[in-house]
Amino acid sequence: MTNYETRNQVLYQVEGVVKRYGEDLTEVRALDGVTLTIDEGEFVVVAGPSGSGKSTLLQLLGGLDRPTSGRVVFEGRDLATMGDGELAELRLRTLGFIFQQFNLIPTLSARENVEVALAPRGIPAAQRRETAVRLLDQVALSGRVDHLPSQLSGGEQQRVAVARALSNEPRVLLADEPTGNLDSATGDDLFALLRRLNDEGQTIVLITHDRSIAERAPRRIEMRDGRLQDGLQPLAGASAG
Repeated sequence: MTNYETRNQVLYQVEGVVKRYGEDLTEVRALDGVTLTIDEGEFVVVAGPSGSGKSTLLQLLGGLDRPTSGRVVFEGRDLATMGDGELAELRLRTLGFIFQQFNLIPTLSARENVEVALAPRGIPAAQRRETAVRLLDQVALSGRVDHLPSQLSGGEQQRVAVARALSNEPRVLLADEPTGNLDSATGDDLFALLRRLNDEGQTIVLITHDRSIAERAPRRIEMRDGRLQDGLQPLAGASAG
């Protein structure tokens, strides 16, 4: 299990990040001076109510947006200084994304939905198929590879989305409210899957407003009004969920 006290390679260094939208009287500070470090192998849950800035933080970590000021440094590279093409390549080759919406292509099977994510990497068709089947087995969907999204439960669809996010062997898996469209029992199952992936070495940053998820995190970061609150250390007695 990942332990915040055991320092590995630093993946993210976030330094005094401010993100503003609008100007003058309409200005909103989505992030207001956020500073934190995320190490390789950590499972970090960023918790807070809607509008606290947690999704904005995830967008910056994923290179989907740029800070107004401050720095988001990933493996020594300041994301704000990278061009759009470099950021797109980073997302394609290095980062994995899971969203609240499953975003599966309805006319493709579970396997084909994973294969689509592998196609831009130039992997031969036979290898894409083999990799997709292996990833679906990794998320306990070996018996559902040929099913369309409409034939899968919500939890199964999200597991396909996890398999798709793992297809580029990401250095970091970024999950934005991945249990938001699931009932509590199915959400618990998905969280247990993510904990298992983390135990196997996958770095994960998960955004949630679900207190039951946040309270089981090995490391929890609380956000409110664009600022970090207490909760940077591991929670006592955090379980594998």
